[in-house]
Amino acid sequence: MLTLTEVETLARTAHEGQTDKAGRPYTEHLQAVADGVRSRGGDPDQIAAAWLHDAVEDDALSETWLTDAALSDRTKAVVRAVTKRAGETPQEYAGRILATPGALLVKEADLAHNADPARLAVLDEPTRTRLTEKYARMRALLGLTAP
Repeated sequence: MLTLTEVETLARTAHEGQTDKAGRPYTEHLQAVADGVRSRGGDPDQIAAAWLHDAVEDDALSETWLTDAALSDRTKAVVRAVTKRAGETPQEYAGRILATPGALLVKEADLAHNADPARLAVLDEPTRTRLTEKYARMRALLGLTAP
C-alpha cells in the first residue's frame, strides 16, 4: 500500500503545472483539502482520497491507474464518489457522495476550501457569485450546515 507521503508526492506530480481559477498552483488546493480532512478527524484513507480527489476528474490520473493503484478499496471508493461524471446532475453527484462511507468528509473539506472568501475574493464578480451559489447548493444537497 502507498503511504500518505507517497500519495501526496504522486498527487503533486500528477497536478504539476496546473493552476486554479485564481492562477495559484493547484497543489495548494490539494494540500488545503488534505489538511481540512485531517483537522476534521479524517483517517488515512480519507486523507489519501483528499490528495487524489480531483486526479481522475481533471485527467491528472486515469481511472485505470486508480483501479490498479496500491490504495485501499475505501480510498478508491471515496475518490470515485467525489469524482464528477459527465452529464451527471448535482443531485446524482450528492447522492453518490452520501452513499459512500467517508466521502462526505472529503467533499466537505473540498467545499470549505473552494468557498473560502479569501480565495474567492481574487476572482471577478460574476465568477465569484456563480461559484458561491454553486458551492452553497452542493452544501445544501449534502445536508451540510453553513460554513
